[in-house]
Amino acid sequence: MEPLICSAKGCRAEATWQLRWNNPKLHTPERRKIWLACDTHRTTLSDFLTARGFLRDVIPVAADTLDT
Repeated sequence: MEPLICSAKGCRAEATWQLRWNNPKLHTPERRKIWLACDTHRTTLSDFLTARGFLRDVIPVAADTLDT
């Protein structure tokens, strides 16, 4: 299995967090989109999503919980 890579622009670090979000104008309430984050980018990506009201939860990356 390929390592999961952080979603931050230009980052090639292995992801350790799932930022689960949705845009309520486009997605049903139960739908979750996922951005992956390394420890370095967890806060900045979370802040970006929170500022828009999109962030729903942040959980550790685990192969058995990742919905693609």
